[in-house]
Amino acid sequence: MDEDESLERYGLHPAGADLDEVRDLLTAETRLERRAQGDGDTELMKLCCVQLFNAAVLDDVLLIWRAKSAGMDADSSIDIQLLCGSGLGRTKAYLSGLRLPEAEAALRRLLRCEAARDFEDFSVAGYSARYAAYYAPDA
Repeated sequence: MDEDESLERYGLHPAGADLDEVRDLLTAETRLERRAQGDGDTELMKLCCVQLFNAAVLDDVLLIWRAKSAGMDADSSIDIQLLCGSGLGRTKAYLSGLRLPEAEAALRRLLRCEAARDFEDFSVAGYSARYAAYYAPDA
């Protein structure tokens, strides 16, 4: 499946079983990208992250982080803000409570980006609207 097919099939706000399929797709592409940079479709990975961001399920934060940290291309394609579909504060609290090395790495990155003002004027609704415009510019 490519980016266009995923967008057509799931839209930007998948729900229910479609969310599980998006998670499976992201996991598979992340695995490919980790195996060798360029093997995963980073544009499809970004779309999956946007779809999960819109679902705002905290349990997806590490899945998005794994995708973002799969390689250099993925890191630059997937915005750090996409970890924060439940909001920046809730995401930081969630990661703090996990006590896992990858959660600590994600939290450190969030804090660095926040200090660099990458979250200035950030809102979940605003970011969702930004990606709606990106994926459907003529809508």
